[in-house]
Amino acid sequence: MNNLMNLIIILLILNLSACGENETQNIKHEKSTKNSKGSGLSIEPFVQGLEVPWSIVFTSADRILVIERPGRLRIIENGKLTVEPLKNFPEVSSGSEEGLMGLALDPDYTTNKLIYISYAYEKGGDLFVKVIRCKDNGSNLAEETVIFDGIPAAQYHAGCRLRFGPDGKLYITTGDAGERKYAQDLDKLHGKILRINPDGSIPADNPFPGSPVWSYGHRNPQGIDWYPGTSIMWSTEHGPSGFDGPGGGDEVNVIVKGKNYGWPEVSHTDSKGGMVSPLLVFTPAEAPASGMFYKSGKIAEFKNCFLFGCLRGNGIMVVKVDENDPTKQVSFRKIADTYGRIRDIAEGPDGNIYFSSSNRDGRGKVQSGDDKIYRITAK
Repeated sequence: MNNLMNLIIILLILNLSACGENETQNIKHEKSTKNSKGSGLSIEPFVQGLEVPWSIVFTSADRILVIERPGRLRIIENGKLTVEPLKNFPEVSSGSEEGLMGLALDPDYTTNKLIYISYAYEKGGDLFVKVIRCKDNGSNLAEETVIFDGIPAAQYHAGCRLRFGPDGKLYITTGDAGERKYAQDLDKLHGKILRINPDGSIPADNPFPGSPVWSYGHRNPQGIDWYPGTSIMWSTEHGPSGFDGPGGGDEVNVIVKGKNYGWPEVSHTDSKGGMVSPLLVFTPAEAPASGMFYKSGKIAEFKNCFLFGCLRGNGIMVVKVDENDPTKQVSFRKIADTYGRIRDIAEGPDGNIYFSSSNRDGRGKVQSGDDKIYRITAK
């Protein structure tokens, strides 16, 4: 009997030891996945002397347009920042998180030279966001037209990312503007992803007739893009900040037409029937401020990965996507974690990756020459 008991005790000890070892290995693997630096990369400053660069677009291989949140549209040509802005927007309100924000090129930009810009402004003591369309004449903007207006805004949770989808429609992200209950109200524009035609009209195939709403139940999404060659849309979203829920809970979502993404009824890993749960949740907060799929194979390790800048998290998150099912992720890791707060990220015509720091936004530690745009190349 004693021998039997001793054998049972020995087997229990061996089993517990094995379980503990496996758990430790899993934790190490997760840490390695998150913190890998990408040793095959070269990251160098491209231009400096900017102030809170919010959006980056390439109009050609040699020319970049950059939005500065305080109200300036800047030109970078042949790797040099032009001293005079292409345009100043004196109407812009930039008291805190709001300001001159979204920037997108028309799908037919090469022939029509049209660009789309979103910004916050004050009217009657309230803040709103409008979307305008302009013609880029190279040295000035012309034919300015308001195509969408009246998006509720605030100094916090104002959105507002612009991106054209593969369907040729313009998508607009909106924050809840501090009125979180309205994120669930389909008659309000708070906390939504909107979809409109390039002229501002409502597409006939939107999920809610006569409404620009594409998806709802968002807190403050600021990054959207589509998996290459598909209509599968991913987004990033800021989670609660303590005053409106437990800190953290930043999200990566796969956006489906007409679906409810839960805010403010659920957040973090909570779930509820009829509401879509996030693909990824980050706690502590990373503060995702952008999002793009890397299409080029020039940096092979990033091919078809989803990348986004992290403000609070100080880095770029790289999410590897399941190629057999692009609605799923395989792993994620963070790179470029020594440059401070990172906002926008874009792929250049040269196949390199460009990203902007946001250390002069009042929440970062300013480094020499900030704010900057950096370039990532393969070694």
